[in-house]
Amino acid sequence: MNNGIALSGTAHWMFDRGLISLDDDLRILVSRQANDPDGIHALINKSGHALMPVRGSDRPHPHFLTWHRDNCFKQ
Repeated sequence: MNNGIALSGTAHWMFDRGLISLDDDLRILVSRQANDPDGIHALINKSGHALMPVRGSDRPHPHFLTWHRDNCFKQ
């Protein structure tokens, strides 16, 4: 199972702190607890989705995305 996501330093920091996450369709979720949600939205992909890896096998496994939403993401 794959458990890797390529993120910028800022996005990685926000992901680790539960300010952003991904749903199973790679839609970027922004926490309602974020101090500057407009600033976060300005940094993320305008489509609102993470870019899909070319190889399907490089896509993050839904199990790990669910774990992050359930254990880290601040709804």
